[in-house]
Amino acid sequence: MKQFDDAVSITVAVVIVVTVGFVQEYRSEKTLEQLNKLVPPSCRVVRDGHETTMLARELVPGDIVVLNIGDRIPADLRLLEAFTLEVDESSLTGETEPKHKDTGHVHHSAVDNSVDSLTCITFMGTLVCNGRGKGVVISTAHSSQFGEILQMMIAEESPKTPLQNSMDVLGKQLSLYSFILIGIICLIGFVQGRNMLDMFTIGVRQVISICLAVAAIPEGLPIVVAVTLAIGVMRMAKRRAVVKKMPAVETLGCVTVICTDKTGTLTKNEMTATCVVSVEGKKADVTGTGYGFTQGNVTVNGEQVDSRSHPDIVSIVEAGVVCNNAQLKGDTVIGQPTEGALMVLARKMHLDNVSENYTRLREQPFNHDTKWMAVQCSSKSGEVVFFVKGALDRVAALCSSYLSYDGSRRPMNEEVRQRVYHYGRSLGGTGLRVLCMARGESMQSLCLLGIVGMLDPPRDGAAEAIRVVKESGVDVKMITGDAPETAVSIATQMGFFSASTDTCLTGPQLDEMSDDQLQLVIRQVSVFCRAAPRHKLKIVKALQSLGEVVAMTGDGVNDAVALKKADIGIAMGKTGTDVCREAADMILCDDDFSTILCAIEEGKAIYHNITNFVRFQLSTQQKSLGVEPVDDDIIRQKPRDVKQPMLTKKLLISILMSAAIVVVGTMSVFYKEMSADNKITPRDTTMTFTCFVLFDMWNALSCRSSRHLITSIGLFRNRMFCLSVAASLICQLLVIYWAPLQHIFQTESLSIMDLVFLVTITSSVFIFNEIRKVVDMRSNKAETGVTHI
Repeated sequence: MKQFDDAVSITVAVVIVVTVGFVQEYRSEKTLEQLNKLVPPSCRVVRDGHETTMLARELVPGDIVVLNIGDRIPADLRLLEAFTLEVDESSLTGETEPKHKDTGHVHHSAVDNSVDSLTCITFMGTLVCNGRGKGVVISTAHSSQFGEILQMMIAEESPKTPLQNSMDVLGKQLSLYSFILIGIICLIGFVQGRNMLDMFTIGVRQVISICLAVAAIPEGLPIVVAVTLAIGVMRMAKRRAVVKKMPAVETLGCVTVICTDKTGTLTKNEMTATCVVSVEGKKADVTGTGYGFTQGNVTVNGEQVDSRSHPDIVSIVEAGVVCNNAQLKGDTVIGQPTEGALMVLARKMHLDNVSENYTRLREQPFNHDTKWMAVQCSSKSGEVVFFVKGALDRVAALCSSYLSYDGSRRPMNEEVRQRVYHYGRSLGGTGLRVLCMARGESMQSLCLLGIVGMLDPPRDGAAEAIRVVKESGVDVKMITGDAPETAVSIATQMGFFSASTDTCLTGPQLDEMSDDQLQLVIRQVSVFCRAAPRHKLKIVKALQSLGEVVAMTGDGVNDAVALKKADIGIAMGKTGTDVCREAADMILCDDDFSTILCAIEEGKAIYHNITNFVRFQLSTQQKSLGVEPVDDDIIRQKPRDVKQPMLTKKLLISILMSAAIVVVGTMSVFYKEMSADNKITPRDTTMTFTCFVLFDMWNALSCRSSRHLITSIGLFRNRMFCLSVAASLICQLLVIYWAPLQHIFQTESLSIMDLVFLVTITSSVFIFNEIRKVVDMRSNKAETGVTHI
């Protein structure tokens, strides 16, 4: 039948489907490759009393592995020796701060033996960044922590996207309607007395049946969907979000719950000291956020604090600098964020070089048991001094005296200790992390100096993005490892936690709850604190079981399973591990929550454009509708119901009404022209053909938006649409007025009055649809009090 355009369209659609399947398989293999990269090829092992090198894959439980700086750990090890051993577990947990390791015991009293709490265990794939040690192999390959994650990733299947489900339902609906029409035509044939063989021989009914069957297959739809999604991916790339799976862009438009990390996503991940409080309650306020120090200063009641004033405040900052391993290189911190914040604080007071007055003799690293760090130093005068920093309750308990406002030491008593605890609780209640400082001639004669309050400042625009997201009907839940007070304070500042309506759950509480119990309360929970990465999967499953469409952010290997299970997995581009990024559907290059808002907006716009195309596809052809720019207020629309089919009753009625106007109008013109002589002449076909093309253009113009009038969205906003319409009209005019094409298409020239008549009658479909939009807007305004402009 020489329908080359249909053949090409269907071929392209098949290629797209095959390509998507190939990409999915390729992405799965890439994820496994990234996991395998974390396993070192060889390691140092003690066997038969001799140290030797062997392949990591040949390790068995019971082998003794030697660890040194720079080694990637080849298996899960129980430490036998640990000398100032620190391990970078960011590949596993996403946390950037190295973890101190020791040879202590596993605390079975803990509710969960999470990766963070197991200080005597090192895990396969993590990196030794300081110290040395030895450990006995307890788990290898699939039985290791990484192996368990791998098995879980294989077991978990990524759910179909809402768009894929909608397209499946649409295909079934169109097929059903097509077969019903074909059945009606065949029934008419039987009524007319035609035999069964006539239905399969060349004749009018067969041609009609075949045409209806082919017409019911929207062969242009896969191409428009693919192009629309591809354009959405390119738009997102400009907004610093890399979409790895094209339908994921539209999925974000259906999201009803966003489960987000705190550090680096809602906050800047730049720990900042905001206040310094002495034992006697003197408070120094610190201005400036982040690691820049030029805009900040330290004041007490408006008076600038420097190295010569307020000795009690200066002593606190001095201890924080000396008992510190971080370095400042311009505005960049090399080391742990908490220690970096102390260095920036000291620089604001011009005390960052105070450590040059001391020579470090020995260091006791921070660990989870003691919760403090200590250094033994020698001053220029030869005096031995100990500096300690750490958790308030632990450090204060070690002190036998405290520093007064005049720099003198006074005996410690329980009243003073409780007063300092009160200061710490007050700061913690405002979302600050509290560090306590002490110094003394020995660890048995420490003097309590005071505390420093620190805050990871919220990202600019994060609170506003959350407000807009919540107004559009999307719930936001924060998952963090912070303490409840800090987590709730941040969530309250961000505007998605209210003490009267929302609740907070801790990781241990999650462990104690069954899946059914969690489903009963999870809608009211806005903050999950003290949570480990493994809790994310439990949260995702609970929300999905309630019919929610879940977006989950993550950065560690442990997050990969939850990202794969979520409807849309979002990995962090800056802090995320390779495995996490491979398992995710989308990567935030800037780790910024505001980028998720942009993605939701793009997702809603994509589905809106696809729906507009479906509205138009069922009557005519105009693929440029798929590239309509994003409506300014589309982000404020509620997430669409993923259970609702694309071809809704309201949409179907609209399509039938528009189609009826086009059919009646076109047939009326044909009847009017033919009635003059009851013959089909070139003028009759030219008028009818031109009428149909103009109906097509007017209908396409109206279908650019189902919610807004054309005067609101702008006539020339969609350049692709304008070019497409202009090209169609030019081609139509050539067919009418250019002699070679007149001969081919059997047309003849039309007068200006003919064209005016056709433009007038065909505009009826546009006028009808614009009136329908006005009625819908008034109806929406009456129901919600909101209208679209």
